[in-house]
Amino acid sequence: MLDGIRIIEIEGLGPGPFAGMMLADLGAEVIVVQRETAPAGTAVDHSLLDRGKKSVILDLKDTKDRESLIALVATADALIEGFRPGVMERLGLGPEQFKENHPRLVYGRLTGWGQSGPKSHCAGHDFNYAALSGALWYASEDDEPPFAPPTLVSDIGGGALYLVAGILAALIKAQRSGIGAVVDAAMVDGSAHMMNLLMTARAVGLVGRERGTSILDGSPWSRCYACADGRWLSVQCLEPKFYMEFRSKLGVEEDSAFDQNPNPEKWPALSAGIAAIIATKTLDEWSGIFEDSDACAAPVLNPEESARHPHIAAREIWVDVDGQLQARAAPRFDGQTPGEPLSPPRRGEHTEEILGSL
Repeated sequence: MLDGIRIIEIEGLGPGPFAGMMLADLGAEVIVVQRETAPAGTAVDHSLLDRGKKSVILDLKDTKDRESLIALVATADALIEGFRPGVMERLGLGPEQFKENHPRLVYGRLTGWGQSGPKSHCAGHDFNYAALSGALWYASEDDEPPFAPPTLVSDIGGGALYLVAGILAALIKAQRSGIGAVVDAAMVDGSAHMMNLLMTARAVGLVGRERGTSILDGSPWSRCYACADGRWLSVQCLEPKFYMEFRSKLGVEEDSAFDQNPNPEKWPALSAGIAAIIATKTLDEWSGIFEDSDACAAPVLNPEESARHPHIAAREIWVDVDGQLQARAAPRFDGQTPGEPLSPPRRGEHTEEILGSL
């Protein structure tokens, strides 16, 4: 989809490389500018987030290497950087550096707190941005500490994916007008923006202001239950017809004690009743019972288990490349299964090739 688009990515941590990976998955030529050694905090020197990219080693504190980067950016459609505000400007590589000679450039900036605001120069991580934006409020049950899946809410959902959306929108603008844009993708902004579906539900009374008081975050038909083997079954049969299917599979369709009651005061007893039934069988047994039904119940699987599930396997979502389990590109186009991900490059593998072409 992005064949012919060149993106320059300045090496960073987590969300920035993820955004670059997604653009590479979509067909863009992504050249990641890396240091001689992996930055502190990265688990490996050979990251799957660099799959499909080309690697160039440059020292941005070196005058000659900065000139090489400026020449490289001149050949590109977009740039991605994830430093704190002001770092690229101090290096002489901020948006203004490129504005006059490369007005079409899309300059993508990814930070936790944004390019402006009282906390813009402070450190932070995924949980912090989600907590301050309100996105962590409904995570977990009301009597437990809020806890969301690590990295998914702010780093990826509110950060990387919003940066990709911003870059794609700005690329369209640049193609139409010849003028690019500076994309300020802040994880705190994106994680708050993702709350708008939930805020819509709250506006019509489907979600309460307090945790654990609504059908989405407190009801017996929207939670996970422990099975006999200590593994977990997810249940979210919100609509009455789906809840009736769920009751049927539990064998309590005629028991009024399991009626779908909208009164939160009745929920603890109903949850306990459902939990007692779920605890009588293993997860595999329940998975077989619910597999082909509309009961909206599914096993909680780890990635390796997920890869073996018939539905996931049929769509070939997970794939092992060079001993590394990873998910294929998404979304899909024209019904085609995405190709197998390319191996990440060696650090600096394409330095000679890329710089020699300038």
